Amino acid sequence: MPVRIRLQRHGKKGKPFYWVVAADSRSKRDGKFLEKLGIYNPNTNPATVEIDVDSAVKWLQNGAQPTDTARTLLSRKGALLKHHLVKGVAKGALTEEQVEERFAAWLSEKDASNTAEISALNKEKEAAKAKALEAEKEANEKRAAEIAAANAPEPEVVEEAAEEVAEEVSEAPVAEEAATEEAVTEEAPAEESSEDEKPAE
Repeated sequence: MPVRIRLQRHGKKGKPFYWVVAADSRSKRDGKFLEKLGIYNPNTNPATVEIDVDSAVKWLQNGAQPTDTARTLLSRKGALLKHHLVKGVAKGALTEEQVEERFAAWLSEKDASNTAEISALNKEKEAAKAKALEAEKEANEKRAAEIAAANAPEPEVVEEAAEEVAEEVSEAPVAEEAATEEAVTEEAPAEESSEDEKPAE
């Protein structure tokens, strides 16, 4: 029975995640499998990969062939390296202690590089966030300036309004004087007519 180490799709539409499984090559992609070896989630940044290295090495020793993507994932987690080192033990070139030492050293280097990659990604995120906040602040300031400019009266209108007020103030006393003179002239003929109407003695 030819065994393949491959991905089995799970998750919802547009956001898949995968199980890394050892399965019969004749079975369906999402059908029966012999053993679940790990998970792969490409939706995170960086992608989440969890592999049971010892189980993967066991299947590789038994002749299981990984697909291209599964081979990349196994290589990332060190399963292919350990499989290569175990072959050296079988040939007598290495001891199991040396295999464990070399694999532990490789894991420590890989963890350091992963930590550096994650810190670089976090720095990029923070820089992008700061840049977006700065751009938003500039846009808000520009919008506020435009609103203030739109609401402020134009200088010519202010000058015209001041001139009109000044003219009204200067015309008001003249109008009051004219009104008082008209009132006086109207009262004077009325008094004369009342005197004319008196009977002669």
